[in-house]
Amino acid sequence: MKRFLLLAWLALTACSPSVEAIQTAIAQTESARPTATISPSPSSTPSPAVTLAPSLTPTLIPTPTPSETPTITLTPSVTLPSNLALACIPREGPREVATVVSIVDGDTIKVVIEGKLSSLRYIGIDAPEGGERLAVESSRANSALVMGQTVTLISDVSEADRYGRLLRYVVAGDTFVNLELVRKGFASAYDYPPDTACSSALSAAQEAVVAAGLGLWALPAPTATRPAATLRAGNCDPSYPGVCIPPPPPDLDCKDIRFKRFRVLPPDPHRFDADHDGIGCES
Repeated sequence: MKRFLLLAWLALTACSPSVEAIQTAIAQTESARPTATISPSPSSTPSPAVTLAPSLTPTLIPTPTPSETPTITLTPSVTLPSNLALACIPREGPREVATVVSIVDGDTIKVVIEGKLSSLRYIGIDAPEGGERLAVESSRANSALVMGQTVTLISDVSEADRYGRLLRYVVAGDTFVNLELVRKGFASAYDYPPDTACSSALSAAQEAVVAAGLGLWALPAPTATRPAATLRAGNCDPSYPGVCIPPPPPDLDCKDIRFKRFRVLPPDPHRFDADHDGIGCES
């Protein structure tokens, strides 16, 4: 457009420009034209692909129903049978499982616990031994209850006695052995503090067997050559129903009579039953 205007102007001025002048004018016009600078368009940086996170399907977790916190029992896993006769045994006491391998007498046995041999004495009872009356029968009764059996042992307070024997309540199957020996009259109830958890139960069993006159409390065979009727005839104190001992005076001691471990009832005028367990002159 500018070139056309220049040529027109030259014509109006009536000038006859030379070819060189015209070329020069054209060249000036061309140089005067702005040169378009082509700027490279910035290369577009590809936008990062947006990855849509998968929609999470919520998993419903059921809320646990609150339950009572279980009570932790410190006793071993050995469970005692449900038996009223066992109610006195300490439920929190340590328990062991043992095998009975030998019978010493009516209240003492030998057991194997985890491969170790130990002597064990029953808690709360005393059985005749040596040459005492019914010592053999008491040992046999004990053997019938536990010999060769797998038994449960429960301690009270003490671990062992002064002789190193374990002190335990013994359960064979459903049978509380300590109590059974007293109940059948083959042992007497005897307190050995501080191990007295079953003292009341054992004493009650003894009272029943004394009243029934069984075992240790049965009428002993007369030791004299005279018939029993003659022996019992005469002046016999009713406090000693199994034997014939005259009432005081004089006051007699155990060394003054020939009877041992006989049944005693109140009022016991001679005080033969010093520990009040229903048995006179025990030693």
